[in-house]
Amino acid sequence: MTSDVKEVAGKAYDYIIVGGGTCGCPLAATLSRKFSVLLIERGGSPYGNPLIIDRRYYGFPLVETDRYMSVAQSFISQEGVRNVRGRVLGGSSAINGGFYSRASDEFVTKVGWDKELVKESYEWVESKVVFSPWFLTPWQSVAEFSLLEAGFLPYNGFSLEHLEGTKISGSVFDEFGKRHTAADLLHEGNPNTLTVLVNATVKSVIFHHNGKKKETRAKGIRFIQSNGTLDETHEAYIRKPKNSTSRGDVILAAGALGSPQILLLSGIGPKEQLKKFNIPLVLDMKEVGQGMQDNPCIAVLVDSKPQNRLPDPPQVVGITDDLKIIVEASILPLSFNATRVNFAAKVAMPSSKGMLELNNTDPRLNPSVKFNYLASENDMVECVKMTKLLDRIARSKSVAIFLGESRENKLTSIENDLRNFCKKNVRTIYHYHGGCRVGSVVDKHYKVFGVKGLRVLDGSTFSESPGTNPMATLLMLGRYQGIKILREREADSDSGVKEKP
Repeated sequence: MTSDVKEVAGKAYDYIIVGGGTCGCPLAATLSRKFSVLLIERGGSPYGNPLIIDRRYYGFPLVETDRYMSVAQSFISQEGVRNVRGRVLGGSSAINGGFYSRASDEFVTKVGWDKELVKESYEWVESKVVFSPWFLTPWQSVAEFSLLEAGFLPYNGFSLEHLEGTKISGSVFDEFGKRHTAADLLHEGNPNTLTVLVNATVKSVIFHHNGKKKETRAKGIRFIQSNGTLDETHEAYIRKPKNSTSRGDVILAAGALGSPQILLLSGIGPKEQLKKFNIPLVLDMKEVGQGMQDNPCIAVLVDSKPQNRLPDPPQVVGITDDLKIIVEASILPLSFNATRVNFAAKVAMPSSKGMLELNNTDPRLNPSVKFNYLASENDMVECVKMTKLLDRIARSKSVAIFLGESRENKLTSIENDLRNFCKKNVRTIYHYHGGCRVGSVVDKHYKVFGVKGLRVLDGSTFSESPGTNPMATLLMLGRYQGIKILREREADSDSGVKEKP
């Protein structure tokens, strides 16, 4: 691991992975077993930072954000909903609630993955960074009973599967309260072939145009020191194989905001938008940045005022309405000495879609994003339904006993008032996705349509957030696709497939 851009500048690798997050880390570790890999991360290392590693400080990185260097980068959607992006090695697995739960079997079937390899990839991740809770905290025990009181049945006990009812699931926090981020999976890589560059931000992908073959290929990246200037640009390249067999790729794993942003900055996207920023057109692709979604969330505070309770990430989940409504409980910090106790529910399969566009040409700054929360009637109906459920949970006997007070303010049951409540109080649960969807921007192998040597592999490729939350599936997908690429290269080598440099 290095933060010195000059150690990497001018060098060539078999694979360059942009984004050392939830998907990028397991992917880099897997590919490095057979190939040289550069993993480039715009943030710093999570190690030695108690706000990341220590469970007692859960939620604090979301409170303290700045423009360029904080481990969480805040952004506000066009609707005015506040949100964050991970900006640290390990990505959002370094700042989230740590809750680990697999995608449903139906999701795996729908996207067409190899079920056996999916199972093996989940198990590989789980053997290294996932833990079953030794005990439930007092608030999580209350949440468990409250969900059961509210009718979230059956009770499934401990399970990593995505099941309707109430269950306890895994966590990336171990029994000592230490967080194990996606960055821990880099220890499974080959230290002789894996280079991790932190505090470096990619400006764009470099392309080579072969006029004779009418072919465009990604041949490397341009990057800067994250806290440096835009003018001091460095480059790294994809290695040309000596034996002329198939070569590696630039793989964008920069997240649902970062990957479409980098494609746009590289000249791949709607030509009208690129022209506005004087970005040379590489490929006119209207779907880049389209289909952005964020699961609408409603959170209900059950305590009457802030207290100095210890932050408490979720260990229990309630899933109902054919997997369409998901409820978790936590104690979140408002500041370094005040927390609030809450239940939060999300619409798991929203139909409303938005879009992402460039704001500027600085890759360190946020693009503009609109999610169109609750724009569809179906999403509004689900929001009203889950708001009623949240009110029932918050008024349960278990919560009243825990707080020593009963919830006096009951939500109105008038439909129109509930709709207005949803519109006014909709927020994020940080599971946004889309922008580089499979079938629109990338194919089923995550290769970008119309160019060679370029893939995208992260939540931007999803049309739906899998499971209770996407972390488990993104960790799995990095391992899964790494194995698929290794097998692909092996098959090409065995069959003598030749590809001219």
